[in-house]
Amino acid sequence: MVSLSPLANPSSLLSSTTFLHPLMFHYPPNPSPSHPKLKAQFSVTQQPQPSTTKHSIRRRRTVAIANAEFASFIALFQQFGIGSAETQSLFFNNPDLTTVSIESLRARILSLRSLGFDPLTLCKLLTKRPTLLTSHQIDPLVTFLRDNLQGKLDKHQLNRLFSATDPKLFETFPHKVQTLVDRGIPVDQIVHVLNNVSLPKALCQRSVEDIHRIVSFLEPFGGIALILKRPAVLNHDLDTQLVPRVKLLMELSDGDRDGVKKVLLRFPIFLNYSEKHVEEHVGFLRSFVELDDRQIFRIILGFPAIVTASRERKLRPRIRFLKECGLDSGDIFNFLVKAPTFLSNSFHENIAYKLVLLVKIGYRHRSKELAMAVRAATRTNCENMQKVIGLYLNYGFTCEDIVAMSKKQPQILQYNHDSLQKKMEYLIEDMGRDIGELLLFPAFLGYKFDDRIKHRYEVKKSVRGAGMSINKLLAVSEERFSGKRKMAHAIDELE
Repeated sequence: MVSLSPLANPSSLLSSTTFLHPLMFHYPPNPSPSHPKLKAQFSVTQQPQPSTTKHSIRRRRTVAIANAEFASFIALFQQFGIGSAETQSLFFNNPDLTTVSIESLRARILSLRSLGFDPLTLCKLLTKRPTLLTSHQIDPLVTFLRDNLQGKLDKHQLNRLFSATDPKLFETFPHKVQTLVDRGIPVDQIVHVLNNVSLPKALCQRSVEDIHRIVSFLEPFGGIALILKRPAVLNHDLDTQLVPRVKLLMELSDGDRDGVKKVLLRFPIFLNYSEKHVEEHVGFLRSFVELDDRQIFRIILGFPAIVTASRERKLRPRIRFLKECGLDSGDIFNFLVKAPTFLSNSFHENIAYKLVLLVKIGYRHRSKELAMAVRAATRTNCENMQKVIGLYLNYGFTCEDIVAMSKKQPQILQYNHDSLQKKMEYLIEDMGRDIGELLLFPAFLGYKFDDRIKHRYEVKKSVRGAGMSINKLLAVSEERFSGKRKMAHAIDELE
């Protein structure tokens, strides 16, 4: 019986007259001879007894030639990191390879290697898709990828493209890429798009007409800008995914197309979520918070990522907390519009820490004032908030003072620590004012330092002196302030 186990090296093939060319058989290597049909097949492979007849000599020569040819195939594949065992398996399972010359195989492998495949990846790829060695659609595609796309396609993308796509679909690939360019994707951005989609799904398995339909449908909702920001939207099926998901947003917004466009451009991953998933979140806000569709869309517009938050683990306990603080439906709506990330922040690492700080400085637990302070604190991190409170204490304010100021101006808890210190130093040292004035006018801390505080003080101090009211100095509108400034200049000129 002839052994078909993998040989250690191709040279042994040439020295053995008992090894028959594997392409002479169409069964897998090492089959079990116990099966009656396999016994019959194996009987064919037995070597004839030595004979001096012309027929036996001719058979030996044929076998020797076959062995030498196959040794050449093994030597060729070994040059590219494909072992003899893998080569034998390829030929056993893919008889079409026998119709391809060694020169053609070498040229095809070199062509694939020119795309940047390393030997191991190429070996796995050819083992999985041996038709890449015989299909006539491969060379035009490789030329397009290498020359037109300048070989910039990501290697993982190339691997997925070749391993998950029927080679017959490669023929129209360049035309579909050109279609995207014709529809508005900049040439210098096309590789970015191709590297961030599922090429088999978005292009190869989809017709040119379907690509046109998807781009046309997305045009009112961001179109090319949306695709460039999130190329993976091209993976979605138009009729079963994109249309119903956008339709749901349109219904919530009462037909506000510009609003839906803002949602998708701000958070294009929204389109990853099924209409059923979004409807469950909407239903929760309708029933548990008692919001109407327009209010719900306002919240989605400000925080589209709400669809990523677990209803039971995040949304329900946070809304329950707001209700326990005495907020009604309208209050909760206003809270979520101004501080929507409250719904997604970690409770133990963020919200709970801030609640402890606020209760320590004097906020009453489960009160509306506490909820408003939490709303302001949502826009800052725990470390900055702790530094801000410490800064106020260092300047002589008591905890009661901080609570009083934050009730007038809740944002004082969210301002940047370094910016606050700069403003407070200027108030005391340059303007010569008492820090206690902030108790009456804490909004001072919210104005821009250079453009508002310092600029206006420098303009007015020569006219009104250092004792002017910081409220009147900063609270007046820019238009009114400019008008007063012009009048003061006119009076100076008359005098």
